[in-house]
Amino acid sequence: MLTREEKDKIIKDFSVHENDTGSPEVQIALLTARIKYLTEHLKAHKKDLHSRRGLIGLVNKRTKLLKYLQRTDFDRYKEIVSRLGLRK
Repeated sequence: MLTREEKDKIIKDFSVHENDTGSPEVQIALLTARIKYLTEHLKAHKKDLHSRRGLIGLVNKRTKLLKYLQRTDFDRYKEIVSRLGLRK
């Protein structure tokens, strides 16, 4: 799980303005960190189906946020995708 310090660092790195915690960029970055953590967890625990279901939900939520950002502001979408290394 993400520690408070890791979460604060992600929020600071991806925030649009000073008190930003809810912009799509921050949400996508936080979801990506949780997805990476769960992916590593599932490599060690292959039969943990409950966590796998949660992972699928997180991936779907991140996909929806990326679609929203792509539809509303394509430049911000390109920037967040390149910073997180999501698309090839």
